[in-house]
Amino acid sequence: MHYWLMKTEPEAFSIDDLERAGTEPWDGIRNYQARNFMRDDMALGDQVMIYHSNCKPPGIAGLGEVASQPYPDPTQFDSDSKYFDAGSDPEEPRWQLVDIKFVRKLKRLIPLDEIKQHADSLDGLVLIRKGSRLSIMPVDKPHWNYLLKLE
Repeated sequence: MHYWLMKTEPEAFSIDDLERAGTEPWDGIRNYQARNFMRDDMALGDQVMIYHSNCKPPGIAGLGEVASQPYPDPTQFDSDSKYFDAGSDPEEPRWQLVDIKFVRKLKRLIPLDEIKQHADSLDGLVLIRKGSRLSIMPVDKPHWNYLLKLE
């Protein structure tokens, strides 16, 4: 089993939205490294921290689970979608996604500023690495466990 952190902007799609939906395709990822994580490394049952970004304060809001194998992101072919990619070929889709299933909201949001205060214990966590802007990132099990203890 692998552990992940997946960012979302709560104004677009929040942990509350995931709770209402139950399971949702994690669409619109247009970064190759993040796409590769979904396409090549994620597996059914992998655990996910849902991280609210571009908000005040940003932080870990809840937990999800990978609920599907990767499959082509349909928004890449929809010319009305903001995620449309005219260069993507339906025969060889460029962008993949996985479905994420709601597990639970955290008892409280774990803000990024607080996470950074634990940098010594979270050494190597991509989220707090300077310049890191990935929307999907792996989380080592010891870091996962440590972050959940902050809840």
